[in-house]
Amino acid sequence: MKDKIKNIFKKEHDPLSSEEKLQIIENSSKLVGPGVFYSTLIVIASFLPVFLLTGMEGKLFSPLAWTKSFILIVDAFLAITLTPVLISFLLKGKLRPENKNPINKKLESIYTPILIFCLKWRKTVLGINVIALLIGVLMFTRLGTEFMPPLDEGSVLFMPVTLPDVSNSEVKRILQVQDKLIKSIPEVAHVLGKAGRANTATDNSPISMIETIVLLKPQNEWREDKTKADIVNEINNKLQIPGVTNGFTQPIINRINMLSTGIRTDVGIKIYGASLDTINVLSQKIKKALEGTSGVKDLYAEPITGGKYIDIEAKREAIGRYGLTIDDINNVVEASIGGMKLTTTIEGRQRFSVNARYAQEYRNSLEALKKLQVQTMKFGPIPLETVADVKISDGPPMINSENAMLRGSVLFNVRERDLGSTVKEAQKKLNAMIAKMPKGYYVEWSGQWENQIRAKKTLSMILPIVVIIIFLILYFTYHSMKEALITMITVPFALIGGIFMVYFYGINLSVAVAVGFIALFGMAIETAMLMTIYLNEAMNKMAEKHGNSAATITKAILKQYIIDGSAKRLRPKLMTVSVSLFGLIPILWATGTGADVMLPITVPLIGGTITSTIYVLLVTPIVFEMVKLRELKTKGKIELIDVKE
Repeated sequence: MKDKIKNIFKKEHDPLSSEEKLQIIENSSKLVGPGVFYSTLIVIASFLPVFLLTGMEGKLFSPLAWTKSFILIVDAFLAITLTPVLISFLLKGKLRPENKNPINKKLESIYTPILIFCLKWRKTVLGINVIALLIGVLMFTRLGTEFMPPLDEGSVLFMPVTLPDVSNSEVKRILQVQDKLIKSIPEVAHVLGKAGRANTATDNSPISMIETIVLLKPQNEWREDKTKADIVNEINNKLQIPGVTNGFTQPIINRINMLSTGIRTDVGIKIYGASLDTINVLSQKIKKALEGTSGVKDLYAEPITGGKYIDIEAKREAIGRYGLTIDDINNVVEASIGGMKLTTTIEGRQRFSVNARYAQEYRNSLEALKKLQVQTMKFGPIPLETVADVKISDGPPMINSENAMLRGSVLFNVRERDLGSTVKEAQKKLNAMIAKMPKGYYVEWSGQWENQIRAKKTLSMILPIVVIIIFLILYFTYHSMKEALITMITVPFALIGGIFMVYFYGINLSVAVAVGFIALFGMAIETAMLMTIYLNEAMNKMAEKHGNSAATITKAILKQYIIDGSAKRLRPKLMTVSVSLFGLIPILWATGTGADVMLPITVPLIGGTITSTIYVLLVTPIVFEMVKLRELKTKGKIELIDVKE
């Protein structure tokens, strides 16, 4: 087939006839078909971990994986069906050989001397790469970790909590004061505060929990050098009200956290047990132990006790003397305080009950309640305190249960530090105390940390399987374990650039960064596979001309064919890399909602693409040469692999 194509190019008449052009197109399409198929399989296989992510991270990144996979499948289909047809229509006029292309000629003139230098100083080049890899591993161990990069929603949700026995009038006053102070900050456009629960069964917020949505002005109207973190700190400093514990989050992520984990902050420590009093003691101990931990902000132990209740307990001896029953006392309390249902009014499809109870001034204090009139048969009306004890007692403001056990929680947000190291330091502080907890009591870490552990477990389980799958694809491509290993060696060196860029950009390791590295993984394997195929093709040409024997193949001949195989079709290799880089680099300067989530995916891809390209172009030929020289020395010949692109 190759000889036919060469003969066509050697023909004196040009342009070629239609039959000759169709023959070239047909043969070339057959040549690239297997490569398209296997490279598509590798990239799709590399995205398998993303498909298996669950929860919030699965919903966010699975569309990316599906889109990428479908594009690759359609791309592979079009490459072997539509592209040859379009070429047959568009390929007109004289055909120029590859070496006549000025861009390709210039690229080869730059690349070839560098490759010759690297082959000459191969041990030094390999040593530099190994040192870079070790530095990358050291940087990787120093990277912070988090579940997901925080999405800047453009607004702030201020969630302070007061003491559980706060009155309606006091919480209303606090809310008004807070709104006025927040509105005084120049960057704030609108403030809307809410205390207690909304008119819905899904919102069980107590009156002591305030939710204030703070809408900010466009960033170009902010004071110079002001960031969102500075504004949050300014709000926090202005709103240091006694008895109020501040908390900051964002509206959307707060709802997601509460729905998925039941925790409204970044991290929550759930304490389970059988007694509310014991859980309360443990909560306060945990809170005290965590105070002063770097990165821990808005620390708050949910109050389990502290709610105020009015207890009305009948005096059995007294009601007997007055000829009353406990039901008589309960009816008075229900009618006067709770309200007695008289009738129901119908307004269209809506029904409203009509209740009657005493006026506010007759029930707005403990003394007023004691003076409520109880009607007797013989003695007329008597005060309630004569036949019942009326007192205020302490109790739980809200009883939380989970997994059929009572639950308390200690909540905190993480700011100015990564989530992973903050939680690990907090766990280290609590380990000794948790080990000595009473029997039947235990703690559970929740919130974003719970999601992070789940995602990490999924990725750590599936990534080794993906590596094995890709290795098997490479093996079936080359039918050689050695060649598959040479291609797989590319991966750690491809990750060097990704780690370097993530480190210098100050990005924490997260699911988004992992997705970026997964995409880089497939791209690096694909590029290395292309180079290995060209090098093996050069070995086949060398064996045809010089024979496959240590007696006929010298080190100089082997080096020359490796240089020829590496420089062949340099332009399409660099074009593939350039298209990827030109498509990704603009994201580095992107702004607006969502840009802070895309950046952690893009940064490792850009850095890794650069280093993997350098490695494939300069180091893969070195490794290949060393392997072939060893084969000549030990076996007296080189292992020839007839693999198509």
